[in-house]
Amino acid sequence: MKAVQFTRFGPPEVLEAIEVPKPEPKGGEVLVRVHAAGVNFFEVLMRADRYAVTPPLPVFPGVEVAGIVEDIGADADPSLSGARVAVPLFAIGRGFGGYAEYVVVDAGAAVRLPDSLSFADAAALMVQGLTALHMVRRSPPKGKVVLVNAAGGGVGSLLLQLARLEGASKVIAAAGSEAKRRIALSLGADLAVDYTARDWAGPVKAATGGQGADVIYETVGGDVARASLAALAPAGEILLAAMGRFSLELSEIRSMLDANQSLKGFSLLPLIAADKWKSDLALLFDLAAAAALKVVHGGSFSLDEAAEAHRVLEERRVSGKVVLVP
Repeated sequence: MKAVQFTRFGPPEVLEAIEVPKPEPKGGEVLVRVHAAGVNFFEVLMRADRYAVTPPLPVFPGVEVAGIVEDIGADADPSLSGARVAVPLFAIGRGFGGYAEYVVVDAGAAVRLPDSLSFADAAALMVQGLTALHMVRRSPPKGKVVLVNAAGGGVGSLLLQLARLEGASKVIAAAGSEAKRRIALSLGADLAVDYTARDWAGPVKAATGGQGADVIYETVGGDVARASLAALAPAGEILLAAMGRFSLELSEIRSMLDANQSLKGFSLLPLIAADKWKSDLALLFDLAAAAALKVVHGGSFSLDEAAEAHRVLEERRVSGKVVLVP
């Protein structure tokens, strides 16, 4: 079968599609023919050796796939044969191997998909969907004004919809391009602002009677996280999901404390409970199948085009989810 690897760190061109042995399911396992593999920004960082953890080489990236069960091993549930499933490899402790034509996993890791849900949508709702779901759980938006940074991206576009579904009183989107702001407005944002503009917090304050946002869902980090402080209401909170790009100074944190504001960290993996992630994914899949949650797609690429998929994501030339289609 074909799979994507990199044997050195560097630009997108280090990704290469190679031939490797096709895996076979053993007892309790299933073989899934991959129809969509999600591409995530942390994989871009890992490929460039800019991630929090440096993996040993070679690396076969990919932590989420959706496809059809093509074969089953002994003792696996026979009803899974031919089933449409999603497999969140990251949720079962496997951080690699999804950029491939086939994966073998324990049968218990396969989550059935609604018939009306596409494989690409399913791929988008694993890492990014669970991230958005747990972010709204960690900082509940009900009755509050929320600001979603990077609102045209995969996580942000889902976040603003879930915040609306969970009863936010106002949803403000921040994004760096007109196209991404239009997407955010089409998904239900009340206001969209350009966070590349000088003093972009001004329109946020104006739209909230001078107060600012009660909750800021921050997934960008760096200068955007710092500039977000001016858009935060007294006693408000920032949920920071860009921990590897944290850059607030001690003086800024002290100013937050003086204003009764709080900073909360967010990391997905510690929040994924072994007995709940399947039901959480089923919830997201059902919402999307019922059109209550819309997935924004940024493009589909073949395994041979994995480098280009990384490039468009790294250069932020796309909105929404990027997937590989083997």
